[in-house]
This record gives sequence, structure tokens and C-alpha cells, in this order.
Amino acid sequence: MLAACNTAVDAYKTFQPLAGVATSGGNPVLGTAWTLGGLGHLFVSARVNAVKAVLPNPDTGSASVEGAVPAPVIEAGVGLFRGMAGGLLSVDALGSATLLPTSLDKLSVESGATSVGDFALGIGYGLRVGVLNGAFPVPAVSVSAMRRTLPRIQYGQLGAAPGSGDAFEFDTDLKATNVRVTASWRFVLLDVAAGVGFDQYTSTAHLRYYNNPPTTLRDTVMTELDNSRQVLFANAGLNLAMLKLVGEIGYQTGKDQNLSTSYSDFDPKAGHVFGGVGVRLSF
Repeated sequence: MLAACNTAVDAYKTFQPLAGVATSGGNPVLGTAWTLGGLGHLFVSARVNAVKAVLPNPDTGSASVEGAVPAPVIEAGVGLFRGMAGGLLSVDALGSATLLPTSLDKLSVESGATSVGDFALGIGYGLRVGVLNGAFPVPAVSVSAMRRTLPRIQYGQLGAAPGSGDAFEFDTDLKATNVRVTASWRFVLLDVAAGVGFDQYTSTAHLRYYNNPPTTLRDTVMTELDNSRQVLFANAGLNLAMLKLVGEIGYQTGKDQNLSTSYSDFDPKAGHVFGGVGVRLSF
């Protein structure tokens, strides 16, 4: 059934950058561009990223399945190298664990996928390199690169027979490469940061639908998707000694997805606003 296959492909193309930005967020170290200062220094943070999702509905084919996709993230980092004078070439190792909840209608963790309860568990790792330590009005500047992965999650659920469930379903993994350039300033108790970034998302999906209903013959199509996006982000927070309370707002640029169907209530070229709040402890 060509319509169901096309709608499944559309949903897959739409879902990938949404999952990517929910998993990646903006600043990899919430609220700051300062590196840690070498061996013996570390941080731990907990944040919740969120992005509004609008996806083609596997029931009707319309773009009516929507809601906020929150993603709790635990992050940590350790200083590896103090660098030269002014912070040049200081290096931190970064790690993250993303818990992507399947609270959006039609979304679930695939059986056997790495998960914590109803949360798909993703892992990230990377490095942050200092460029400037900064002293007002000159900002601290750093460059980071992260590699993040999500296990297989499923969207939609075919019924036992045509008409008894959704018109299609697909399962997909996600791999995201994030590069960020971040600048930050400190004003007594206020920390602010802003940056730009580039994301590359890759994934492999299995799309399933009933071929030529009312027969019960299912077709399965495997397809790979490679997507890139740019992001802008800004952070602001309270600097309470070791404890930082930080909020983030950001924007992921849009891109023509070349969808097979025109949806009256959905712009396939639109960008996405994302945000997050969290706390960070530095030692």
C-alpha cells in the first residue's frame, strides 16, 4: 500500500532531527564555556531538554500527532589538561547518559533495546578544548565535539490485521555528532553563554505496513537516513559557588525534507525551538 509506505517514510524523516535535538541539546556543558582547569577538576549536571514534536499520524496520515518530547540528561566531565596561559588547548573529557521517555503518543522503546524502565537509554562521549579563559569583557571560548547514540525506539503499532491498528510502524536507532563553539561571561552571580553548532544525524529504520489490504501480507522496508542541522543556543543561570542553576533556549534550523505528502497543518521546512533547565555541580 503505497500511501502507508510514503507516510511511514515521511514520519521517519520528520522524527530523526527531533530526536536528534532532544538528545543533543545545545551547550554540552550547561551554562558555561570555561574548561575545568586540568586534572583533579570535574563537574556533574542533570538537565531536561525538550522540543515540540509534530509527526504524521499513523492512524490517519495527517500531521496531528504532536507534543513535547522531554529528554532527561545526566552529564559529567573531568579535566585532562590545564593548557597554556590563557586557557589555550586545555582539554576536558565529557560523557552523558540520555533518558528519552516514550511519552509521545505512538512512541515506545523497542523490545530488547537498552532502556531504563520506559526510558530509552542513550550514551554520549566527547572532548571540549579551551581557546580562551576570558576576563570581562573578553569571553571564555571553547570548542567541543560529542558523539551520542540512542537505542532502537518504535513509532506506531501495526495491528494483527489491516484496520485493527496503525497504518504503519517503524523502528529506528540514532547516532548524532555534535560540534559546538561556545562563548561565556560571568557577572558576579550571573553566568551567561551563547554558541553555534553543527549536528549530523544518521540512522537506520525498518518500515512496516500492510501491502494491498485487506490481505494480511506485510511489507518491511529498510532505509537509511543522513541529515544535518545547525543550532543556535543561549544559556543563563545563577552561579552559587559550586552549584549552578541554568536554563537554555535554542533553535534548530529547518530543512526541506522532500516529503511525499503535503500536510496542511505541518511545515516540513520549519525549524524547531528547543529548551532545557538543569543544575550543575563543579569541583
